[in-house]
Amino acid sequence: MATDLAKDLAKDLAKDLAKDLAKDLEDVFEVTRDPIDKSALEARVLTGAAGAIVTFDGVVRNQTKGRPVISLHYEAYPPMAVREMRRIGQEIREQWPQVDRIGMIHRFGELQISESSIVIVVTSPHRKAAFAACQYAIDRLKQTVPVWKKEIFADGEAWVEGSMPDLATDSASTNS
Repeated sequence: MATDLAKDLAKDLAKDLAKDLAKDLEDVFEVTRDPIDKSALEARVLTGAAGAIVTFDGVVRNQTKGRPVISLHYEAYPPMAVREMRRIGQEIREQWPQVDRIGMIHRFGELQISESSIVIVVTSPHRKAAFAACQYAIDRLKQTVPVWKKEIFADGEAWVEGSMPDLATDSASTNS
């Protein structure tokens, strides 16, 4: 009887632990006006299964084609941006099933030189998949996520055009 009670207690404890881990071990897709804490994002997605963690940190540079930049202003459509980030995460999982976790946070609003505008973190058991998936994530994000960038110069400002999405691919994925 004591053995059965111990077994039941162990099963319940294991279930509770699994639920807690499942809550904590989820991919992260967010947009924010607040500064991005790269270390915190890495900690959120790093698990014991990962042998590699690759982080891309896109920061505001002080010039564009030799023209001094004072700051950047990002506009975003947050609900759609998060949805598109999740879709990129699904695409990554299809192409690199060994990827363990994915984290993407894009900032919007006014950003100063050297501040992070986008941080992407990918973990996997081995480096090759993590590097490839992280590269794919930033390339796709720039193509499909509804975030727009305006560069602020000392003598004016300009909206930056991004890559246009492949509409054939996008419409095919929304119909399936």
